[in-house]
Amino acid sequence: MTFASPPRPRPATPRRRGPLVPTLVTLAALVVVLLVLAQVWTEVMWFSQLGFLEVLRTEWVTRGLLFVAGFAVMAAGVGFSLRFAYRARPVYAPSTQEQANLDQYREAIEPLRRLVLIVGPVVLGLFAGGAASQQWSTVQLWMRGGEVGTVDPQWGIDLGFYLFTLPGLRFVVSFLMAVVVLSGIAALATHYLYGGLRIGGGQGTPRTTRAARVHLSVLGALVLLLVAANYWLDRYSILTKQQTGEQRWQGAGFTDVNAVIPSRAILAVAAIVVAAAFVATAFSGNWRLPAIGVGLMVVAAIVVGGVYPAIVQRFQVQPNQQDAESDYIQRNIDATLAAYGLEDVETSEYDANVTAEPGALRANAETTASIRLLDPNIVSPSFKQLQQIRGFYSFPDSLAVDRYTIDGESRDTVIAVRELDQNGLNAGQRNWTNDTTVYTHGFGVVAAYGNTRGARGAPAFWEGGIPSQGQLGEYEPRIYFGQQSPTYSIVGGPESSNGWEFDYPDDEGGQGSVQYRFPTQDVSAGPSVGNLWQKLLYALKFGDEQILFSERVNEHSQILYDRNPRDRVAKVAPFLDLDGRVYPAVVDGRVKWIIDGYTTSDQYPYAAVRSLEDATTDSLTERSASVQALLPKQVNYIRNSVKATVDAYDGSVDLYAWDAEDPILQAWTEVFPTTLKPMSEISGDLMSHIRYPEDLFKVQRALLGQYHVTNAAEFFSGNDFWQNPADPTVTNSDVPQPPYYLTLQMPGEDQARFSLMSTFIPGGSTARNVLTGYLAVDAEAGNTPGEVAEDYGKMRLLELPRDSTVPGPGQAAANFTADPTVSEQLNILARGDSTVRRGNLLTLPVGGGLLYVQPVYVQASAGTTYPLLQRVLVSFGDEIGYAETLDGALDQVFGGDSGADAGDAGAPDPGTGVDAEAPDSGEDGAVQPTPTPTAEPTDGATPAPPAGGGTTSPDARAALDEALSRAQQAIRDSQAALADGDFAAYGEAQARLDQAIQDAVDAEGGLGG
Repeated sequence: MTFASPPRPRPATPRRRGPLVPTLVTLAALVVVLLVLAQVWTEVMWFSQLGFLEVLRTEWVTRGLLFVAGFAVMAAGVGFSLRFAYRARPVYAPSTQEQANLDQYREAIEPLRRLVLIVGPVVLGLFAGGAASQQWSTVQLWMRGGEVGTVDPQWGIDLGFYLFTLPGLRFVVSFLMAVVVLSGIAALATHYLYGGLRIGGGQGTPRTTRAARVHLSVLGALVLLLVAANYWLDRYSILTKQQTGEQRWQGAGFTDVNAVIPSRAILAVAAIVVAAAFVATAFSGNWRLPAIGVGLMVVAAIVVGGVYPAIVQRFQVQPNQQDAESDYIQRNIDATLAAYGLEDVETSEYDANVTAEPGALRANAETTASIRLLDPNIVSPSFKQLQQIRGFYSFPDSLAVDRYTIDGESRDTVIAVRELDQNGLNAGQRNWTNDTTVYTHGFGVVAAYGNTRGARGAPAFWEGGIPSQGQLGEYEPRIYFGQQSPTYSIVGGPESSNGWEFDYPDDEGGQGSVQYRFPTQDVSAGPSVGNLWQKLLYALKFGDEQILFSERVNEHSQILYDRNPRDRVAKVAPFLDLDGRVYPAVVDGRVKWIIDGYTTSDQYPYAAVRSLEDATTDSLTERSASVQALLPKQVNYIRNSVKATVDAYDGSVDLYAWDAEDPILQAWTEVFPTTLKPMSEISGDLMSHIRYPEDLFKVQRALLGQYHVTNAAEFFSGNDFWQNPADPTVTNSDVPQPPYYLTLQMPGEDQARFSLMSTFIPGGSTARNVLTGYLAVDAEAGNTPGEVAEDYGKMRLLELPRDSTVPGPGQAAANFTADPTVSEQLNILARGDSTVRRGNLLTLPVGGGLLYVQPVYVQASAGTTYPLLQRVLVSFGDEIGYAETLDGALDQVFGGDSGADAGDAGAPDPGTGVDAEAPDSGEDGAVQPTPTPTAEPTDGATPAPPAGGGTTSPDARAALDEALSRAQQAIRDSQAALADGDFAAYGEAQARLDQAIQDAVDAEGGLGG
């Protein structure tokens, strides 16, 4: 009988993997790649279009190399320690309870061992690479920095070592320390887990295997050698240390030089000796010697590094501190003045006169004629109301002060750019097409005389309107790049088209608006976005699919983004700190934004350390969105090394090497050899609008509050330290008064100069508000192409006598408020629907004393509100003047004749060009104003009630109420007429306002004041 063999089982058919998972993985990878390219490649296109691809390439390559190096060193160090410790594990773990307890951990980690050996070092390497890449600027300066030509006072080493080499060495030592420590931790953990290292055990039993002993000894020796290197570098870094407590100067003092520095050298040598003990242990197997060495090092660090310096400070320095620290304080003074560019401050005694005499300003006629009455931080609403033209245009909240030559005369000017503000469009106009391709740019600049006012207090514009008209001549008015520009716009179109951009309103032509096509065929203002690939990248970058599908995005299109001038300069010059103020100027037929760039360091030996944010914060940065304080960065060296410009039309950026002697700029020039242009390429027109930067001046004035004292003994006592006064125009605030640009003639100088000024009062929170110092810097660079004026940047400091009674700004403002006549008339102006705003309080050293000038603005409290200059406050010593014009107020103070002409009495009527003092011409709308009585000069006494026209007491209240009602209505009528451009109605309303104010004054006099 034959039995059939059982059928053999058929081999299992391998399950075929479906296409879904690979497809999803591929798609996910493509999406990630596209998202990365949308950020990376668009940056390449942006830098390439601007001509600064070198900057991006150098930074990215440096970061990349440092990332790879940091990753490799960390991953290799930790990975080697882990693998060596595992491979050197004993074949049989000792039979101890300790090892038995570790068995469960070994079993648990064994399945993940390979993953841990790879992932652990990789993760730590990624963190280390990221940290190393952040030090790209430190490494580049280390590689490119050279000698400064000045040596430090302690070691006699060139300062280039501190600025460039020392930061690089400290980075390397700190990074290697982290690598060795983490490698040591990994080695300890692995040796212990696998039995190469034991904690317990019997007496005489080896606690480490030979391999573990060698491994840990070498790592210990490396740690000690790096500790020694750190101690050695501390001997140099201590020269830049910040002092704490009662010590007010930076750098190494007596204790540091005579105790701390020697102790660092001793500890460095001790660390090397202990490192040698670890190496010896690798051969001898005796851990006792390195253990004793480490213990002694800890004791030495406490005794030699801590206790001994404390004893020297307590018993040798403090009893004789002034004498002991004198040389080191002097080092600090000298280094600070050098590091902040304060070595050449011209200091002179100024015995300010407080008695106002007739004709006292005759010798200061040029300064008097240039006193700026227009406050750039108040009149922005007036610019908006009178020159905005359309709701989608706007001006910044703080305008710029510049100077322009008009009819052959240099005039201080308040200037602003009419920028696009899409928030001014109504809801029905807001869509992607309008926001991106129609409303793309602002139009023109608006400029007003700084020392002249127009009809009834409006700014006297000498350039404005749409299209632009005035004294500037022909220039490109379109503003595609500004402080309020949209996030991005797409411009350009076929040459055959007229374009679809809104250029400017044209109501007179009956068209409503003029269209414009940006000539992308001839002008490059942004990266091309004409093909499908570029559209896709930018659609992903901005998260907007309309870019991909809109027909207005074509082969002629360019995309404009990163349009804020400050942001553009920050991207192309990452090595600069930028001034918080960006200001416009019309230069060579184009609107240019001008930005000041600084190179800084915190490694200048002995120089005082200051926070840039604290030094540059003032009342203006606190309340303005367009003016910023510098970043919160600690520095002890600063130079205004670069002047940058951004073209408002095509966005092109130019960087000019302004301070070619700055060693840090020289190093960056080696890093980016094609980025900076020489000063010789600055045109005369651009040079005439370059000015001394505000933030640098703020930092310098903050230092001069202390470092005007150049004698070590006086500096130690600190009894002559100053501070900048709080801004008296801001209530309940301690932030400093900002510096002001104005044209003035300093005592002893032969002519007035465009300057930046600030004042000082005694230091201390309870100090008297009297003037102790006056600082001005020549802010005018001249108008010679490629050549700076000789006196540009010259600082002049006036020191008042220590017993000076000249009021400080706060006291001067308080005197204005307390004066009965001034207070009375200001209260009248402020009643009802009106608000009185007092402008910037300017201080001028004229007439042998100090003159305070403050404009007074009035605006409606509701409705259409914008300020109009109505009065001027003036004080000299104890004399106060208050009048409709500066001339009138000055004459009041100086006995009826100041001796100079301020030039604001006959201001041109804005929009008409007709002199405000001309007779009424009837039909042309120019109205002869009714003179407003001005207050008599006051010395603090209460004036007698006005004679003539006054009311008797029973009827005074009704007369006062009726006069105030007429004044409020006249103000409303005035502003409505001015908004409509009806200057005839405006003049008539102002005449009614003057009469109503006088009637109110008379009525209040009848009430007994």
